[in-house]
Amino acid sequence: MLRRRKTILCLLFLLVGFLLIEPAVFKHSQGICKAGEALVIVLEGPINPGTATYLTRGLELARKEGSKLVIVQLDTPGGLASSMRTMVKAIMNSTVPVVVYVAPRGAGAASAGVLVTISAHVAAMAPGTNIGAAHPVMAGGKDIGKTMSEKVVNDMASYGRSIAQEKGRNAEWVEKAIRESVSITAEEAVKKKVVDLVAANVDELLKSLDGREITLRQGKVTLKTKALALKYYRPGFRDKVLKIISDPNIAYILMMIGMAGLYFELAHPGAIFPGVIGGISLILAFYSFQTLPVNYAGLLLIALAIIFFIAEIKITSHGMLSLGGVVSLILGSIMLFEDVRVSLRLMMPTVVLIAGFFVTVSTLAFRAYRSRPKSGMEGLVGSVGVVKETLDPEGLIFVHGEYWRAVSDEKIEPGERVKVEGADGLVLKVKKATNSQ
Repeated sequence: MLRRRKTILCLLFLLVGFLLIEPAVFKHSQGICKAGEALVIVLEGPINPGTATYLTRGLELARKEGSKLVIVQLDTPGGLASSMRTMVKAIMNSTVPVVVYVAPRGAGAASAGVLVTISAHVAAMAPGTNIGAAHPVMAGGKDIGKTMSEKVVNDMASYGRSIAQEKGRNAEWVEKAIRESVSITAEEAVKKKVVDLVAANVDELLKSLDGREITLRQGKVTLKTKALALKYYRPGFRDKVLKIISDPNIAYILMMIGMAGLYFELAHPGAIFPGVIGGISLILAFYSFQTLPVNYAGLLLIALAIIFFIAEIKITSHGMLSLGGVVSLILGSIMLFEDVRVSLRLMMPTVVLIAGFFVTVSTLAFRAYRSRPKSGMEGLVGSVGVVKETLDPEGLIFVHGEYWRAVSDEKIEPGERVKVEGADGLVLKVKKATNSQ
């Protein structure tokens, strides 16, 4: 039975690993770009580590397959600065021409999306779109403290100016978008030289790009785009999972579920389901940690909290270890990520629930650990029975609803009460029971 359970656990973990690794053969089913084709990468939603990884992999794929052009269709409210910088570096250092196209109608490139857009070799927008509002804020939209805000804004403004100057775009407006959160329409963006052109759709975009000269790392290149066929780079299972779990709040919940599940399995071996869920959650959490700015001091504090809760079972600390575990869990949760923070509205209920869970399980385990065995030979020790056959020194007694062979250092007659003190194989060692027993 135990072997079968271990086999099931191993198969589940292998299945998760197989799905997350996503072999290269899956990519061929998504439509790989060949010569004479333009690769279209659609980016919608917040910019996070999953988005950055997806874009970087797409650009690398375009390079390997000899794509003539990469079109990044962008619609974002912004996102993490660290992920944005990764995307900007990937675009600016690409050996394949990259066009960032803010589309479809009604879309926008806000906050971090502004810098991604202006970093492209060609920046384009669809009618009815907007760009701007790039003032840095904390995760969740909260404003940064005054001192830190000045430092972050100055850094981001200089970063935006350098990108705009490198690409020959309006550096003054970019700085204004960062410092004052200004935003403009597609038509205004062309007039102010923030972007290069407005195109109603991808086909019109390709016609407008034909014959345009751009500068790559290897030198100047003239685009020939009229005859290019479009191929869309589709996100695989790994990209979809990574996009979801790259949210620090999701990663935090997965880690807590994982630790709680494994702890319950260790405290109550054989439960299976908590161990399976905990193992899978922990694997997904650590998978997302590779893309998030994890502070390992916070991670170690959370692990220390688990150790404190486990130690509470073995050591009589009158609750001090549990209290230390709760404090360690709270501090670890606050320090877990460096550039982003877990939402306090999510963190506090989670800490309360998880700490309550650990304390409850520890208490139950402690009681089970301290309680006298109620079955088997060990369960008989301390029990009181009645002599059925004279013990001289060996005879027969009745205890716990069963007849047992027993020995005594003294002669005991039938009908007298005896107390079990131990066992030698299947023979019990007993002595006369006192009146109080």
